[in-house]
Amino acid sequence: MRAGEDVLILGAGAGTSTAAIQIAKKAGARVFVTSSSDAKLQKAKELGADVLINYTTQEWDKEVYRLTNKRGVDVVFESVGAATWLKAIRALRKGGRLVTIGATSGPNPQEEIRLIFWKQVEILGSTMSNQREFNEVMKLVLRGELKPVIDVVLPLERAQEAHARLARGEQFGKIVLTV
Repeated sequence: MRAGEDVLILGAGAGTSTAAIQIAKKAGARVFVTSSSDAKLQKAKELGADVLINYTTQEWDKEVYRLTNKRGVDVVFESVGAATWLKAIRALRKGGRLVTIGATSGPNPQEEIRLIFWKQVEILGSTMSNQREFNEVMKLVLRGELKPVIDVVLPLERAQEAHARLARGEQFGKIVLTV
């Protein structure tokens, strides 16, 4: 992403999303985030998010279009998968980029191929980063410019509790298990 671009990050409370918010702000982007929780949206704002959208009270794809004067965002950071895929493509501007890093709601989304070619959308898959990008991000972490967001730290014996917390969507950031 580049300075001045609009970036939409789905699921503000996810560990990858908390990192993406900080990285996008560091790059000079205007950051839109979605969540089902107003509390998580406020925490995302503290990390640097500019536009907060509660998807339980707003149709987020339409809200993004409204807030960008019907242009759409430049980048969507998508980790949800099937449940949000089509709306993520709808929220993009013509020539926008969708970066997919996961499929927590399922790997087989509804597809609207005409929308992809009409909008000239780029779909990029990512499993993390290359070594150079990792080193750059770690330098920012070590200098205190990016801060890993830890929800809770639990001993490995409480892994079931950690999974239940994730299943209920209560976390904001990563859950760490110690050995």
